[in-house]
Amino acid sequence: MSGSSVPPSGPPGPSSAPAPARRPAGPEAALAAASAHYLRGEPIDMSALAAELGVGRATLYRWVGSREQLLGTVLAEMTERTYRVAARGVRGTGPERILTVLDRFMRAVVDAAPLKAFTEREPRLFIRLATMPGTIEDRATELLTLELQREIDRGALAVPLPTRTLAQAVVRIADSFMYAHYLGGNRPEIEQALEVVELLLRPCRHDAPAGAGHRPRDGEGISEPV
Repeated sequence: MSGSSVPPSGPPGPSSAPAPARRPAGPEAALAAASAHYLRGEPIDMSALAAELGVGRATLYRWVGSREQLLGTVLAEMTERTYRVAARGVRGTGPERILTVLDRFMRAVVDAAPLKAFTEREPRLFIRLATMPGTIEDRATELLTLELQREIDRGALAVPLPTRTLAQAVVRIADSFMYAHYLGGNRPEIEQALEVVELLLRPCRHDAPAGAGHRPRDGEGISEPV
């Protein structure tokens, strides 16, 4: 297996097999390498990444765009991974399911060690990437649009807006509260985010009495970091 830290025993003889070929390089390899550095809490340096891949900086930039674009892509990939883990095993239907998934997702994001390491180094860059229209918002909106549409298709949800418009609104609300501590607040405001999203979804609930409280939480945490 590649990456093994255990060398073969004994010096290589004249009949030793040739060294394995360098792993294929390309945009996917560059993204995988950058993601690995991110998950280890390491900075992503374009010169070091190009050297690791065995290519020049110009080639790397041609593959992935600027460093900022690469970081946006890495964070979008981490967003999808975390969202899929958050949605795994969630019971219920309709607004209750959506709120539980969002609750688990947001708590996983704010607790993620790699994200904490990145935001400690480059908080302003993170906020720009995470809260402005772009790769991360687009990926999160796509995921939530699919989640909402599944509930609509099963008859558990009736939305008064185009599904993608509602998903984008929920993503922007979640971001503004989830990252409140980077925007001048004292801490993430996840409960407040869920309360606002519940107000958006409440008109879609035909069985909810006026003033209905927040749904009970799933209670299970998730371990995959963003």
